[in-house]
Amino acid sequence: MLARFSISRLLLPMPLKHLAFRPCRLLLLVACALQAYADDVKPAPAAPPADDKINVRGSQATDERRLSTAAKVVVTREEIVRYGDSTLADVLKRLPGVTIGGVQGRGGEIRMRGLGSGYTQILLNGEPAPPGFSLDSVSPELIERIEVMRAATAEFSTQAIAGAINIVLKKAVHTAQKELKLNLAEESDRYSPSVNGQWSDRDGNFSYSLAANLILNRADRPLTTVDRSDDGQTATQLRYTNTTRDDHYNSINLAPRLNWKFGEGETLTSQSFASVNQYKSGVFERAVTELGDQPAYPNNDTHIDVHWEMLRSNLNWVHKLANDGKLDTKFGVNFNKRRSEVVLLGYDQNMQQGLRRTVTSGALDKGYTLNGKYSSPSFEDHVLAVGWDGEYSERGEDRIQRDQNFDGRPSINIDEDYVAKVSRLALFAQDEWTINPRWSAYAGLRWEGLNTRSTGNTIPSAQNRSSVVSPLAQVLWKIPDTKNDQLRFGLTRTYKAPNTGNLIPRRYISVNNTQNSPDYQGNPDLKPELAWGLDLAYEHYLSEGGLLSASTFVRRISDVTLRDLSLVNGRWISQPLNKGNANTRGIELEAKFRLKAVMPTAPAIDLRANYTRAWSTVDKVPGPNNRLDSQTPVSANLGLDYKLDSLPLTVGGNFSFQGGGSVRLSDAQYSYNSAKRVLDGYALWKFDPKMQLRVSLSNVLHQDNLAQSRYVDTRGRLVQDTITPSSTVVRASLELKF
Repeated sequence: MLARFSISRLLLPMPLKHLAFRPCRLLLLVACALQAYADDVKPAPAAPPADDKINVRGSQATDERRLSTAAKVVVTREEIVRYGDSTLADVLKRLPGVTIGGVQGRGGEIRMRGLGSGYTQILLNGEPAPPGFSLDSVSPELIERIEVMRAATAEFSTQAIAGAINIVLKKAVHTAQKELKLNLAEESDRYSPSVNGQWSDRDGNFSYSLAANLILNRADRPLTTVDRSDDGQTATQLRYTNTTRDDHYNSINLAPRLNWKFGEGETLTSQSFASVNQYKSGVFERAVTELGDQPAYPNNDTHIDVHWEMLRSNLNWVHKLANDGKLDTKFGVNFNKRRSEVVLLGYDQNMQQGLRRTVTSGALDKGYTLNGKYSSPSFEDHVLAVGWDGEYSERGEDRIQRDQNFDGRPSINIDEDYVAKVSRLALFAQDEWTINPRWSAYAGLRWEGLNTRSTGNTIPSAQNRSSVVSPLAQVLWKIPDTKNDQLRFGLTRTYKAPNTGNLIPRRYISVNNTQNSPDYQGNPDLKPELAWGLDLAYEHYLSEGGLLSASTFVRRISDVTLRDLSLVNGRWISQPLNKGNANTRGIELEAKFRLKAVMPTAPAIDLRANYTRAWSTVDKVPGPNNRLDSQTPVSANLGLDYKLDSLPLTVGGNFSFQGGGSVRLSDAQYSYNSAKRVLDGYALWKFDPKMQLRVSLSNVLHQDNLAQSRYVDTRGRLVQDTITPSSTVVRASLELKF
């Protein structure tokens, strides 16, 4: 209520709910209110404008990218919070070569170079994200910076065939700081308030920081599904299913950090991330069959209640040794607990109840990490490092299903539990060598071993062992007779390990079993996918943090994991199998610069653009369109920011495009996704150095999304179309500093 009261009073003495549904009118009224304020209040002359801060820090990030031998893109905090995004997915979708699956980024996975499903490594403070990690659980307000690493390094896990994204939580404490942000978002007449805060200070050699946020999210997300089939000539089925959802998501997140400095080069740091979440949803499906057989339960009401908590905490000790050597060790603890209850009520076409299915389940993940690195500039122009990276995790899960049948159908009662234990150990060595002012090189070697064991009351015990040796090399060449041009080259050996769920041979049963909605069963014999990769990039740096970049990449992947669909005892079952090889390649273009850098008389506009085009082929799947893991073929972004000279106002916008198209998954399975076009915008008014108002519009075009799955064989076709509408989100954020 505080957020809503404060923001609405700043705009107009009118309830915000009457304005939020009309984005254009809301922005007009905001502009009028701000102009009235500008006429009465003279801007403070001493404080530099917010946009200047963005450019200075952006230049620092560009310099870090420019000087680093290992290829990476650094995204600063100012860039992260610029659009007032409520989720990390909204931030990542604008980065070069990064796309997000799902509708409006919800529930979708992060994809680099169009590849997801484990091809992209997600790191949290330099360590692999823990089990159960969700993009929605990390508010952009808790993040200090994001590093996009296109080529793997030995220090981090080489489970990064497409690349890695490192999410670094807030940690820098320079001066005492108190910040509070009150946010309110509106989507389809549903309101979602949130509060973000940060407190930090130092006392001598001790400093601390606490970042926290509270999210209350509400959404109404309908979709329509159309099922069609034929026997090759004549239609045999036509069914429409309308689904409505009423989602409630509440979350509290804390990121405390404590730091002690004992002497020159010796520190002890405690960094934690804790998250408490609740998700409730009502899902209502209504099916109308115009042709063909009715499904077992054409009308369903599903009530979902999920609670989960996550804690990740580590203690980092940095100790300076003789000869300028340094020992950096870290011990971490991971904990993730989930409990859920799902009640499914199945009805026939006359809304007579035939089934009440109650599923209660729980999962508990706990684990420990211990890693360390010794680095020493023992040799001139060399920085040598050796280290280890160990992890042990245990996942226990239980699932109880009880059916009450009122129509004489057989009940499916399940009482199962299993435990999976995963141990990982990696050893690495690397050397960063400054050969001369024009040449620098990076060489690394990493060995990583995995051991997974699973037991359960309904599955046979299984064990899977694998190990990978990864040689890595990167070279940076600053082109002679130029100050701003350089070339990069990288050779990497990376891999994709099977996830724990794919290794456990338990079966997940679908309600209405078809080729497009089969049961799913794991495979304990899965092997890692291995890849050799080449990366080549050209970079040209401009003044004030600008750059132009063009890069290309190639990957050759062996033992690709594909889904195998089979009919067993009258039910369709999908199981992952290692099948053959795949090739993927692509190009990436990026540009960002201040318009004044190329046109001195131009207004204060910052421009940025990126474009990624990717191709892939899977050997064991016939073409055309036999792309790897439904790879996104093309993505692009075009954005600008404009700082007005006459007002303390900055406005900006970003248009992103994500290509779709058909994909052949196997001999008989196909999928299709429509292209996505997203337009975002924001306006930032700085009242004084301690107060500013940010208003943003997300997904202005609110296009519908179409996803299709097809199964085609000699008996005919089975097609399922899913149409999901999206909506515009209006956000207002009052940002205060004390």
